[in-house]
Amino acid sequence: MTEAKNSVGRGANERILAAATTLFAQFGYYSVSTREIATAAQVNEVTVFRHYPRKHDLYVAVLKSRLEHVSLRGDLLSRIAEAEDGRTALARTFELIEKTLLQQPELLRLLHYRALDLSEDFDPLIRMHLGTLVDVVAHYLEPWMKKGELRTTNTRTVVFALVSIVVSYGPLQRMFQGESFSPSGMFDVCADIYNA
Repeated sequence: MTEAKNSVGRGANERILAAATTLFAQFGYYSVSTREIATAAQVNEVTVFRHYPRKHDLYVAVLKSRLEHVSLRGDLLSRIAEAEDGRTALARTFELIEKTLLQQPELLRLLHYRALDLSEDFDPLIRMHLGTLVDVVAHYLEPWMKKGELRTTNTRTVVFALVSIVVSYGPLQRMFQGESFSPSGMFDVCADIYNA
């Protein structure tokens, strides 16, 4: 009996997380109520609060679940290591970041809303998960910095700039519809800054 009840509870929690992810990513934190999440998850609002005492707790769980799915592809990392020059290493780094983050559009929207809606208490969570991505990729760029092929004293800064291009492209495109710019065009400008 208890096992069946736990199974139902896990199913409800998964539905709550899925519904909250979709709604938060679509409308942001403040524009979504726990009642709307409960309706979308096909549970009552009390069930939502049983799993997550505050809406803030639910948003943290959603963000954490999406961030835990961020992983770097080894084949793309090895392409950075095998680059023949700094510009190619930068291009391959950008490709890795683009493929890693753009495969999770919900995560990108959650990060956008997090930056706009919520307080800084989410920063440690984001830093913990995306910080690993930044550190690993920055390590692969260090040989190019040491050879003098990248104009920087901190490869993490370069990686943050490339992440910023990927993360900001969608909102910029919406704001300036009709303007002809693309992530690769934005990358070219960034590469010109960092390439020696």
